[in-house]
Amino acid sequence: MKKAFLLLFMVSAGVFAQKVKKESGDIKALKGISEFNLVFDYEGLTVDKFKTEEEFLADKMKKREEKDLDEKFRESWFNDRQKRYEPKFIESFNKRFEGKVKADKNLTSAKYTMKIQTIWIHPGYNIGISRSDSKLTARITVFETANPSNVLVSVLYEKSPGSGAFGGDFDSGYRISEAYAKLAKELANDIK
Repeated sequence: MKKAFLLLFMVSAGVFAQKVKKESGDIKALKGISEFNLVFDYEGLTVDKFKTEEEFLADKMKKREEKDLDEKFRESWFNDRQKRYEPKFIESFNKRFEGKVKADKNLTSAKYTMKIQTIWIHPGYNIGISRSDSKLTARITVFETANPSNVLVSVLYEKSPGSGAFGGDFDSGYRISEAYAKLAKELANDIK
């Protein structure tokens, strides 16, 4: 019985694990760097099963038209980036280094810039009786701020999961911000 449970646990853990692909450079090159200027890039991202972000927004807004919540949804979708996703990433990343490493936007003194390019988002859902965690795929590229062609490392994190408090994550912005927190945590662990 214990073997069956262990096997089930290992299989389920593999299903939910994010994939990490090194594209260039070596993450070890980041060890010892104490400051990163952060840049977030959402250009060309896709959402869930939709071909474009605009296609996703059109679908979700159409469902909210009758209640006059369509424009509010669109506004919230874009505002969540600066209000939720980016602060959550920054907080989660910095927390892992206990003040020894700092990452933030507009950190002009930093010799290196870390670009977080969001490629794909699965917002997840919570309808009470059923729920799905959010996930995101992002490319993290670290380069010399003064010479962006000098790339130290580029890593692709696929399907980084964002699970919120069970039963309390009805808002997609909250769920997605948790995926950014998990992404930052995994990146910090990889650097350590």
